[in-house]
Amino acid sequence: MAIYDHPIFFRRNRVFRVYLGGKLFHDFMGDAPEDGFYPEEWIASSVRAINPGHTDPLEGISICEENGMPFNELLSTYKEECLGEREDLGVLVKFLDSAIRLPMQVHPTRADSRRLFNSPYGKAESWLILATRPDACLYFGFSREVSREEFERAVDASENDKECMTAFVNRIPVQTGDVFFVPAGVIHAIGAGCLLLEAQEPTDFTIQPEHWCGDYHLNDTEMYLGLPREDANSCFDFSLYGEEVVRMGRKAPRVLREEGGVKLEELIGPDDTPCFSMDRITLENGCTVLEKAACIYIAVEGEGEVRCGEFARAMKRGDYFFLPQAAGKCEVSGSMQLVCCKGGE
Repeated sequence: MAIYDHPIFFRRNRVFRVYLGGKLFHDFMGDAPEDGFYPEEWIASSVRAINPGHTDPLEGISICEENGMPFNELLSTYKEECLGEREDLGVLVKFLDSAIRLPMQVHPTRADSRRLFNSPYGKAESWLILATRPDACLYFGFSREVSREEFERAVDASENDKECMTAFVNRIPVQTGDVFFVPAGVIHAIGAGCLLLEAQEPTDFTIQPEHWCGDYHLNDTEMYLGLPREDANSCFDFSLYGEEVVRMGRKAPRVLREEGGVKLEELIGPDDTPCFSMDRITLENGCTVLEKAACIYIAVEGEGEVRCGEFARAMKRGDYFFLPQAAGKCEVSGSMQLVCCKGGE
């Protein structure tokens, strides 16, 4: 059986960041119950992480469990079998657990990415909250009208006042199950205490012009990705503020089908963004055929089994796989929740 004839599982892939987190991975994936500087698990990733000073060419890229091949190499070697007519995977998926507030940040639109990074992808993203610590929150959109000049002054002031930029950004308490879509251009930050599943466009472009990430002092490259400050900060959309931007970002799951112990929901769909999609399948002692291929499936609750021809494997919370386009009929069964993430246009 060829590797692309069945679901592809991966070695664990925790990625270095300059912020503390990861303790909540213990209950989710059985990792050590401690925070550290590997607070993200990049899931079936074909994207290299941007960590200034790091030289590993495979940092952030997943390794196939079956044959040890880097996932980006497998996708290029068996492009049609894995992706069908797609040019690339089109999505990056992560588990992320933040013990601290991340810096206020923004991601470029596709137009900005073409202009600044010569990339066809920006970094629109979405969040599904999986678990929380006490007082968990997100920061999302300016809370009021803010001028570019006031913003730039706050950037300078953040050198000595670590919380000054929270004064004009909406603070949103969150709980397990909340869903948000984060358009490129919106100021935002993941607050302390959030374990989430993030689906996004397949880049690591983050402009974060605060001077501090917790007790870590960011350098200019980490703040602006090597861009001039003026060019980097042009990615912020100052027209997105107030309660309206929060209503725009918060999403309610939409039930597409429910029968026979199987519920299919759309969490992020084409009405939200053309960039990617996120669906959720809930099995209550049920069984269903997976309808989408060339995409990533993640177990976020419970346990069950995935079968594809002669291939069979037990699954539990925290497990994930890529389903190639060429794979045969693939069924999942049991009592669990799976999230399906697929690249868009």
